[in-house]
Amino acid sequence: WCQSVGLVLSNKVCVSKEGTVAEYGMLARDDIEEGEVLFTIPRSALLHQGTTKVSVLLEKERSSLDGSSGWVPLLLALFYEYTSPQSHWKPYLSLWTNFKTLDHPMFWSKEERDRLLRGTGIPEAVDTDLANIQKEYTDVVLPFIKKHPDLWDPNTHTMELYTLLVAFVMAYSFQEPQEEDDEEEEEEDEEEDEKAPNPPMMVPMADMLNHVSNHNANLEFTPDSLKMVCVRPIHKGEEVFNTYGQMANWQLLHMYGFTESYHSNSNDTADIPHHQLLQNIQSDMERQLVEEKWEMLCQIMQEKATFVFGKQGCLTDTELHTALKVLCMSKEEFSEFKDDEGWEEDEEDDEKISLAFCNDGVPGLKTSWRRLIHEAARLTVRSYSKEGEAVDSDQTLIENQARLSSRQQRALQVRWGQKSILYRLMELTKS
Repeated sequence: WCQSVGLVLSNKVCVSKEGTVAEYGMLARDDIEEGEVLFTIPRSALLHQGTTKVSVLLEKERSSLDGSSGWVPLLLALFYEYTSPQSHWKPYLSLWTNFKTLDHPMFWSKEERDRLLRGTGIPEAVDTDLANIQKEYTDVVLPFIKKHPDLWDPNTHTMELYTLLVAFVMAYSFQEPQEEDDEEEEEEDEEEDEKAPNPPMMVPMADMLNHVSNHNANLEFTPDSLKMVCVRPIHKGEEVFNTYGQMANWQLLHMYGFTESYHSNSNDTADIPHHQLLQNIQSDMERQLVEEKWEMLCQIMQEKATFVFGKQGCLTDTELHTALKVLCMSKEEFSEFKDDEGWEEDEEDDEKISLAFCNDGVPGLKTSWRRLIHEAARLTVRSYSKEGEAVDSDQTLIENQARLSSRQQRALQVRWGQKSILYRLMELTKS
C-alpha cells in the first residue's frame, strides 16, 4: 500500500513490534546521520476531510458540521473510510482492528479514573470530553448521517465508534503548523485574537513513531509532502522517536493513553489552582478587602485558573507575580493600585519576573510570597489523596511499581511527577 501511494521509506529504518516501547514503533536498521530523511509521504496519501471519497459532500455541508471539537468533518470521513470495504485507506486503517490498543482514561471506569488520577486534573478533563462527545454526536453527527443514509448508517456509525475515533484522532493525528507572516499577523491580531488552528489529519507511517521529550526525529511539512527527518544521530538498533510537542505526563495520558517515566520527561508540569493561594491569607486582613482583591485578580486572570510549574520553575510567572503582589498589598497600596487601573499600569520587567520565579530565584522572594506559595503547594499535594490517606504513599508505590497494572503504573507516573515538582517547590519556599 505504501508503494502504491508513493510513500518512500528509507532502507535504514523499519516498522516493528519488537524492540519498541509500544505496540508499533520504528527501528534503525543502520546508523543514521543528522539531517537524513527517514520517509516521505505525498500529501495525496494523507487522510482528512479533503481527501476522503465523501469530501465534496463534507465541503458542501460544512456549515452544518460545526461541533465543539472542530473535528466533525474528519470524524465523518473516518466513519466512512473505516467501515467501507472499498476504502483507499483500508490497508492503513486495518492496523487498528476495533481500536483495541487505545487505552485513554476515557475508556477507564469513572471509579478507576477518580481513584487513580485524583488531583491530576485528568478526571475533570475526561468528564468534559465525554459530555462534549455525546452532545456533538447527538446534536451534529447523528442528524447529518441520518440525512445521508446512502453513506452512513446509525446502526454502524454509533456513538461508541465515534468515541473510539475521537480517541484515535487524539492519539494519532497531526496538525500542520500555522503559517505566520509576522507583519501581516501583527495587524490582523488587532482584529482577530486567535486564528482557527489547522484541522487535524491522519498521516500514515508518521503515526507509527512513538514519542519521547528527548526525540531524535521531527516531521517537516512542505507544499507537496511531509518528511520525517533525523535531528540527531541514531545508532543501529535504536528506536526512532518523534515528538508530539512539549507534553507533560498528564497531557500524554489524557490525549495519547501513555506516559513517559516521570524523571525523564523534561516537560512535566504540576498545576496549583489559583484559589489555593487564598487559603493562607493573613487572618487579621479584612474579609471585604480579601474579597475585593480576589475579585480583581479573577478579572485579570480570566480563564487562567491555575499556576503552572515545570521542573525549572513557574511557567505562568507573570500571572503568579501579579497574584502575589495584589494579595500581599496593604489596604492603602491596593487602593492606589486600583486607582492606577492596576496591572495595566504595572510595568514590571518580564525577564526579571522570569528569573525571580525560576527555581534559583524562588528562595529570594519576599517571605510573605514564599509563605503563600508554600501553603498553596502543600494543599495541592493533599488534593491527590482521600481524607485519612497517607500523602506520601506514592513514594512506596514508585519503589514497587513492577507489581502494578499498566494503568496503575501510568497513573502513578503522572501523580508522582506532579508531586515531585510540588515537593521541590515546597523545599524552595520553606521558611
